[in-house]
Amino acid sequence: MGISKMPRSEWIKIDRDYLERIKRRKVLLNSHHEFCIESNEPARLAIRELYEQVMIDQLPKRFPTMFSIRRGVFTNHVTGSKYSVKVADLDERYMLEALAENVEEDFYFMCPDADGEYRLQAYSSCFPQGLHSSAKMGLSVREIHQPVPGYESRLGNGVDRHFRRMEPGVFVGRLNWSIQTDGDELFKPLAKNTGNPDAPGTPAHAAVQRQAINFDDTYLRCEHHTLTCLPKSKTIMFCVRSYLTPIREIKAEGNGVTLADACDSMPEKFGVYKRRPVWGDQLWNVNGKG
Repeated sequence: MGISKMPRSEWIKIDRDYLERIKRRKVLLNSHHEFCIESNEPARLAIRELYEQVMIDQLPKRFPTMFSIRRGVFTNHVTGSKYSVKVADLDERYMLEALAENVEEDFYFMCPDADGEYRLQAYSSCFPQGLHSSAKMGLSVREIHQPVPGYESRLGNGVDRHFRRMEPGVFVGRLNWSIQTDGDELFKPLAKNTGNPDAPGTPAHAAVQRQAINFDDTYLRCEHHTLTCLPKSKTIMFCVRSYLTPIREIKAEGNGVTLADACDSMPEKFGVYKRRPVWGDQLWNVNGKG
């Protein structure tokens, strides 16, 4: 699974583009709320737990010049926005929206059911990639990852064991990536950066391969995934922080061939899942491997 332990201090990150991205998240909450926020009854306790951990504990302590709490009010000194921290008085929608408006991380709540299966029961997600989260509500980890080649045969049992063994207070992280060929928008719930392209040998597949990729609008999309267990609800929090780096910038820094080699080394089925047939040959050419 490629995971490693990480300190709690690295869980929520703030960088120089914070204000710009938070403004974008607020716009998305207003224009595409159904993609960004949803919760089911089993997630009620977990949402409260996460709100307390992030809004009351993590942000004011980790970034005290940016966030503070006084007289029951949380203040974001960058945006000027204020939020209640009287958790008992707040509903789930309010708390999920507040999380989305103050951090760049997207949160997915994997709540244990009566049979010990972890199921998606809530999310606060403004920067999804190829994932209409509401369509995944109530699904188990295995069901969500069903399209991923080799997940059931090679990874499924290991992920299930890891979820069951996770202890509160422990944070683990991993990286995921894809090639995004249609601009620098992070909100891509219906994007096809991953998933099987049309079957090789069909006219549709040939047409896709003939499409020219504009590498001025093509990016390496990296996602930093963090997993942690909430102590009361035992919910596994799956947190995603997304970054985009222009392919032209990677080439200019001298790393183009390294990226092309990494893409070329993927197993065939996984390469198809990452849509390598769509952009692969052109990526090799733009980075000098053709």
